[in-house]
Amino acid sequence: MVALQIRDIPEDVRDVLTRRARAKGQSLQAYLREMVLRDAAFDDNLTLLDAVAHARRGAVGTGDDVLAALDAARRDRPGVAG
Repeated sequence: MVALQIRDIPEDVRDVLTRRARAKGQSLQAYLREMVLRDAAFDDNLTLLDAVAHARRGAVGTGDDVLAALDAARRDRPGVAG
C-alpha cells in the first residue's frame, strides 16, 4: 500500500471532516481512506457510463423521455397503485 499526504487544507475544512469522522465512530484517517476508496470506485461507474454513451451515440432521448419511462416502469410494478 502507499501513503498519501494532502497539504494546504484549510482548518475549517479539517474541522468539518473531523466532526464527520467522529460522528461515524472513525478516526480522521479511516474516514478519509473510506472517502478516497469510494471515490476511486466511481471510476468503474464512469467507465460503464462512457461505454453506454458510446453505444447509444446517435440515439435521441430527452429528460422527459427518461421521466416517462420511469413512470411507466413504476406503474408496472406489482402492488404499486397509480
